[in-house]
Amino acid sequence: MTKRTITALLALFLVLPANPASSFIIPSPCKSSPFCSQCVSLHAKKSGGKKKKSSAGGGGGGFGASAAKEDNKVRSVSGYTGSGTKPLRVAANTFDALRQQYGKECTTDVYVRSPKNDAQICWFVGKVARQLDLSNCQGASIPTETEAVISQKRLILEYAKNQLRPQNLGGPYSSNLELWMAPGDSEMDVVQNKISFDRVLGSTKADISDTFHVADVGFNPEIYVGDEVKDGGLRVLRDEEGRPVKPVFEVNQ
Repeated sequence: MTKRTITALLALFLVLPANPASSFIIPSPCKSSPFCSQCVSLHAKKSGGKKKKSSAGGGGGGFGASAAKEDNKVRSVSGYTGSGTKPLRVAANTFDALRQQYGKECTTDVYVRSPKNDAQICWFVGKVARQLDLSNCQGASIPTETEAVISQKRLILEYAKNQLRPQNLGGPYSSNLELWMAPGDSEMDVVQNKISFDRVLGSTKADISDTFHVADVGFNPEIYVGDEVKDGGLRVLRDEEGRPVKPVFEVNQ
């Protein structure tokens, strides 16, 4: 299905009466793609700065080497993360490069749920991308989908709860946030209850390979425009196992 077709179908949803068989709420065309004009402000110029020298001496052992290895596993975030911060710009730039190289194949859609706000609503918060060619990897292995999400977990959640949808994911609703993933560019099938989600569980220490490098993954955040800022964008209902809570439906039903 082409991007033009998906956009047209989603536009149709916005003007049709609510379908009792559907489990989506206010779907909107996905703006989180490397070709989206709304994302341009997030894309930073490539840095020409000098690399810092390692504080570890000699053969790479000791605390310094361990800390450097840990830094390679995660996209570090310090405090509140808005749409203009460097980690988010770097993540968006990396996503763009990977997306242009591999297309949908390298992409995974990401949703966040706050059980304290609603036990079933999953909010679409953006997409991650990962390197698929080992010869182009900064690390010594090709990242898995799970590694691509876990390594950027802090960045994704900080953005989701503080910048994208604080009304439902921030403040008193921000504890125990859940990350869920779906196949890349599957928003249309998700809306029609054709796709189940996989929950992302794990930690950076136990579930990311020592051969992984965070430079091999990127994140492109969802951005709200117009009424979406107040009313919210794409969110869908899924049960505790990530399955649609209502039957599949077609557009012409």
